[in-house]
Amino acid sequence: MARVTTGYKDHIAYVTLARPDKHNALDDAMIEAIIAAGQEVAASDARAVVLAGSGKSFCAGLDMASFTSLMQRDLNSLVMERTHHDANAFQEVAMVWRRVPVPVIAAIHGACFGGGLQIALGADIRIAHPEAQLSVMEMKWGLIPDMGGMALLPRLLRSDVLRRLTYTAEKIGARQALDWGLLSELSDSPLTRAQELAAVIAAKSPSAIRAAKRLIAVAESGAAQADVLLAESAEQLELIGKPDQMEAVAAQLQKRSADFG
Repeated sequence: MARVTTGYKDHIAYVTLARPDKHNALDDAMIEAIIAAGQEVAASDARAVVLAGSGKSFCAGLDMASFTSLMQRDLNSLVMERTHHDANAFQEVAMVWRRVPVPVIAAIHGACFGGGLQIALGADIRIAHPEAQLSVMEMKWGLIPDMGGMALLPRLLRSDVLRRLTYTAEKIGARQALDWGLLSELSDSPLTRAQELAAVIAAKSPSAIRAAKRLIAVAESGAAQADVLLAESAEQLELIGKPDQMEAVAAQLQKRSADFG
């Protein structure tokens, strides 16, 4: 049975973790399927992505049965080799969503723990049910976040909050996670809200949305101010007067929905 399902409708890609009987816990097959789904979506003409989990949870983290088999393998190679750009396969389950060139919206419910939280961190926007629970859970197992968490968490959390969540592995409710910056918003129906937001994004200029995601990545990278300003100018130059931008202007002036093809 497929670990992840992928579908497309109205320029939106729908990626769903599909191991509900295990709360979408991560085993080798799931990790491979998530990366493959991200790569597929990245190569598509989708204009936005909705990332969700089937069943009772978004993703409860690493399948501990899988962790046992992991210990039988060459750990040095498995952990240290950069098999996906700057990441290993475990890190790529989160980072692949940052590599997807269009916005990714995670719809979170139930458990979002450990590796599951780090997958959600890879999304541009995170919408959660008020009763969802989140945890940087690795310390529970004597480990540290190693699936992209330390590349992503410091961009969202104050240092003291980051340290508390990492050191304690405590579970926090969605409202606390929202207050601390882990979430974008709460919704009683996070999947529906994610679909609504994806539709808004998909109706915008596809080339401008992609340019915006590239530019935000530069701005968040710690690049020098001069480099960020230069990137702004370079991206804008590629948009001004081009078909997507002209259609956006025409649609506004004519008070109609834009048609980007």
